[in-house]
Amino acid sequence: MLTDDQCTIIRDTLPAVGGAIDEITPIFYRRLFDAHPALERDLFNRGNQAVGAQQRSLAASIAMYATAVVDDEISARSMLERVANKHASLGVAPDQYPIVHEHLFAAIAQVLGAAVTPAVAEAWTALYWQLADELIALEKGLYEAAAVTPESVWRTVVVAERRQETPHVVAFVLADPAGAELPDFLPGQYVSIAVELPDGARQIRQYSVSRGGDGRWRIGVRRDGEVSSYLHEYAFEGTLLQSSPPFGDIVLDSDPAVPLVLASAGIGITPVLGMLYHLAEEGAGREVLVAHADRTRATHAHRTELVELVARIPKASLRTWYDELPAGYPLGDGESLGRMEVGDLRIPEAAHAYLCGPLPFMSGVADQLAAVGVPRERVWFEAFTPSV
Repeated sequence: MLTDDQCTIIRDTLPAVGGAIDEITPIFYRRLFDAHPALERDLFNRGNQAVGAQQRSLAASIAMYATAVVDDEISARSMLERVANKHASLGVAPDQYPIVHEHLFAAIAQVLGAAVTPAVAEAWTALYWQLADELIALEKGLYEAAAVTPESVWRTVVVAERRQETPHVVAFVLADPAGAELPDFLPGQYVSIAVELPDGARQIRQYSVSRGGDGRWRIGVRRDGEVSSYLHEYAFEGTLLQSSPPFGDIVLDSDPAVPLVLASAGIGITPVLGMLYHLAEEGAGREVLVAHADRTRATHAHRTELVELVARIPKASLRTWYDELPAGYPLGDGESLGRMEVGDLRIPEAAHAYLCGPLPFMSGVADQLAAVGVPRERVWFEAFTPSV
């Protein structure tokens, strides 16, 4: 634990570190990858690195954790759980944390120079290791629950089925090559898929499990980026892939008395499908409002499946919004044109909301829910954005 003096130093220097973090993080990653090129090639998302998304995520996480440490009214628990699940799905090991520390603090010293006194360095080092220790403990629990270690997190799976859902979305059913059952997943969780790209890099991405059963997993892959493009072009029935067990902290509330709002956009439908299959099999009478937004019917992956699933849940209803429809084509039941407006719907009292889609979409829906009485603490986001 940080001492009171170290907390004071963190509080006093947080504006300076926070103000320079956008300069610090690119230097950190460049130092890290120059010293350990395999990390950039085989672990970190090259696409996120190229556009700076990974750097922004690290900056935000450091600032949030530091703020939580010095402000008892703010909790970083949800951020830590999100990062720990992501790390576990990548096979991050405790011995990688000293490597990060070395290059991160060298970058801080390079940018801030003489402002990094021995006392400042000691306080921020203590903060880093407090953060690292909390993440390592959470990751240890996740590995134990999945009956794996960082070294054994990857298993071989085979593409058992491939289905073209839309021109840009393919659904893959994954199975164990020897016929064993794949581990169960909680509704809302994802798996990491690792592929070796034509240039020899091993890149990893996360995909929600949209359906289980028969010891298999189904994922939906929208063509967007080098790994998804690789899967679209090269993964067919019989293709072997490397997969992690299911991880993810945004999972469906198990209380059958809790009403739900499930709002998604585009490929964000996949974790919602996993939740709906669970609800249909559970047979509970909880009230469920399903809201989905898409560009057109042609881009709406799993459209018929979604309608059929909602019909299987006694107290579920479905509303769909499309950006456009063919000229003169009539709207179907529950369909609308334009931006999703959940605030115009009857939101179940005391509902818990789960949102998945682009960040602007989720932010907008969360604001609409807040306006009709669903507070932020009852809203969960699933966004496949970078984690530290």
